[in-house]
Amino acid sequence: MTKEYGHVADEVIWHEHGGAGDPVVLLHSSVADARMWDPQWAALTEVFHVVRTDFRGHGRTPYRANGPYSDAADVAAVLDALDLKDVTLVGSSYGGRVALDLATEYPGLVSRLVLLNAGCGLPPTPDLTGFGAAEDRLIEAGDIGGAAELNMRTWLGPEADEATRERLAEMQRHAFKTQLAADPRPEGRRWRIDLSLIGAPAVVVTGAHDLPYFRESARHIAKGMADATLVELDWAGHLPSLERPDEIAALLLRLL
Repeated sequence: MTKEYGHVADEVIWHEHGGAGDPVVLLHSSVADARMWDPQWAALTEVFHVVRTDFRGHGRTPYRANGPYSDAADVAAVLDALDLKDVTLVGSSYGGRVALDLATEYPGLVSRLVLLNAGCGLPPTPDLTGFGAAEDRLIEAGDIGGAAELNMRTWLGPEADEATRERLAEMQRHAFKTQLAADPRPEGRRWRIDLSLIGAPAVVVTGAHDLPYFRESARHIAKGMADATLVELDWAGHLPSLERPDEIAALLLRLL
């Protein structure tokens, strides 16, 4: 049975949970929203109690806050509302960074991590800086569609089909429009990441077709954690769960 909730700690944080068993939390990329996990949802909820959320300004969660907020604190509030502990965090890209935030601040909350091309706060490399500058130019020119297309081309590897590319572009367009329309814009904060404090075992996945920045981030994360295994997918770009969804569902079932 699947249930949907809205308010958590006086804020509107859309989240959904379904299935039974050990808790698994799916954290989406900032390019997407919780819908990016649609292809894995049925398979995972057959085995686990699965939770997914929309971060603020993405999907079904509004872009507002009563003061400064952090996405990691929002996820912690959702888990507290559901009375879940010892969770496995599966984070894609920015969702992987949120997972590392949570594992640093709440080590007793997290039992395992699976990080798919996660960021960890390394200084930006020229490839990432160049992408950011191109995105900024398009947004400043009011070309939200062009900015969404840039993200789709950058973050999806060669295995993604046309329907997946359009779905990702739609999720990104929605996020841009939601965030740009916010007045006032909320102040988002990130918690610190200290890889040396994270004792939970982790699988760190990197894609051979991803930007160098994220490939270097994966190596840095795997080296800095006490119990981490680095896995490279030779076919993958930045979002392997969208590029080969069935393969990633099977990979998660094996890992978890």
